[in-house]
Amino acid sequence: MAKRDYYEILEVTREETAEGIKKSYRRLAVKYHPDKNPGDKQAEEKFKELGEAYEALSDPQKRAAYDQFGHAAFDPRQRARSGGGAGGFHDPFDIFREVFGGGGGGGGSIFENLFGGGQDPSSPQRGEDLRYDLEITLEEAALGCEKEISVTKLDRCETCDGSGAEAGSKLRTCATCGGRGQVLMSRGIFSIAQSCPHCKGAGRILEKPCKSCHGNGKRERSSKIKLRIPPGVDAGSRLRSTGNGEAGFRGGPTGDLYVMLHVKAHEFFQRDGDDLLCEVPVSFIQAALGAEIEVPTLEGRATIKVPAGTQPATTFRVKGSGVKNLQGYGHGDLHVRVQVEVPTRLNQEQKAKLQEFAGLLDGQETPIAHGFFEKAKKFFK
Repeated sequence: MAKRDYYEILEVTREETAEGIKKSYRRLAVKYHPDKNPGDKQAEEKFKELGEAYEALSDPQKRAAYDQFGHAAFDPRQRARSGGGAGGFHDPFDIFREVFGGGGGGGGSIFENLFGGGQDPSSPQRGEDLRYDLEITLEEAALGCEKEISVTKLDRCETCDGSGAEAGSKLRTCATCGGRGQVLMSRGIFSIAQSCPHCKGAGRILEKPCKSCHGNGKRERSSKIKLRIPPGVDAGSRLRSTGNGEAGFRGGPTGDLYVMLHVKAHEFFQRDGDDLLCEVPVSFIQAALGAEIEVPTLEGRATIKVPAGTQPATTFRVKGSGVKNLQGYGHGDLHVRVQVEVPTRLNQEQKAKLQEFAGLLDGQETPIAHGFFEKAKKFFK
């Protein structure tokens, strides 16, 4: 029976590009793959036919020979006489190497092409990083402090020193996965890698697991860790405590501990970057006549001068009494906003004195009132 034309088998023209030939081959190979057509001898033959055609036309030299001599270019008898040419059967499973990024001449197995190959799953691995949420006061955030926290984590087993094995026992290669840690499971026309059920992905089996950690190499325990919190941190700051995460696997390095800081609301101060804001009450008399008042700071008391005639919500700055900059660029400031208190529950004598005072002010404009009524004239017409 005469062989069909390779271009006809791949459903392409003789002018088709190499990329077009590959694309058509992939489409048809999936269509006629034996896994998709179990027991269909005709599909199986077509699949083999496709492989042979693609073997010839995917190689530029073989394609040129085929275009010139046809099937005779790969006839063993013709090659014996001419001493040249190359035939052979295209590996049907090469489609999986190509689809999933394997090289045509890489020489690796399907597993290696799909999953990187060569990496020992039982080699040392770094331990997991951990997170700890810590609440501190504004004073501690601004001035810095030291804290001791308790963290429960997986530490290296002291009995087996993290190996997971009893003293004198060894690791042997898992017979199920051959030490790869993964096995291939068929899913229709594709093969999917799964963690080996026997060795749980480790690739090695312990002859005698450590009795203390049951072969895990790690045991849960509580550890006390001292932290130095630098001055100037704020809510959302993250501190790293190197090497205080979980223990590594098979002697790998320990992970890190990341401490997320949360700052409690303060009864007096509000923070804005490196600056602090607080509100301080002053009496009507102090605001009118002027006074020196004491205000709180994070490190004690400070004195500010309130000039005569100070209006409500006037803000005064106490330079350098804010928060130390985390990068070392000095300190922020403290901004003091005054709240002028109006006396309540006046007795008759006090009311009479204020009435007398009001009479003395009759016709005298105050700055805020003057500005307001100038703007509001149109509303009073």
